[in-house]
Amino acid sequence: MKNITDSFVSLGHWSSAGSFGFNTDILATNPINLSVVLGVLVFFGKGVLSDLLDNRKQRILNTIRNSEELRGGAIEQLEKARSRLRKVEIEADQFRVNGYSEIEREKFNLINSTYKILEQLENYKNETIHFEQQRTINQVRQRVFQQALQGALRTLNSCLNNDLHLRTISANIGMFGAMKEITN
Repeated sequence: MKNITDSFVSLGHWSSAGSFGFNTDILATNPINLSVVLGVLVFFGKGVLSDLLDNRKQRILNTIRNSEELRGGAIEQLEKARSRLRKVEIEADQFRVNGYSEIEREKFNLINSTYKILEQLENYKNETIHFEQQRTINQVRQRVFQQALQGALRTLNSCLNNDLHLRTISANIGMFGAMKEITN
């Protein structure tokens, strides 16, 4: 009991020492207040803070996992796109090569067909020139023959009299007769 009385005595001592109030000494009270507040925060806020940090950690891990999946999908799409690009480039090169060879083939065919057409035109020209030469020669022959015949007729008509006419007819009849005997 002595302890209890001592404690009351000491309470009395405190009350006699001063009244209950605030300690305005900042240097003495701040560390105490801060340690109490921190202790309460650590004791009560430890679970909440741990849950918040765990939730945040899970969200970050999920975001990283999703980012890795998206990255993997993007890399796969990039590889597919590169593969398609290579195929398209190969096809473009083939089209280019085939196009050039087709152009060369068409050029060669066009040159050959043009050469053949020119050759045919040259032949037609030569045939036309030959035909025109023959036609012209025949016309000249006919005119010369007509002029010679007309000249001969004029000469005959001017020189021919009845006596000469009768002798020519007799000579021709004699020639025909001789030819008839030779053929029989």
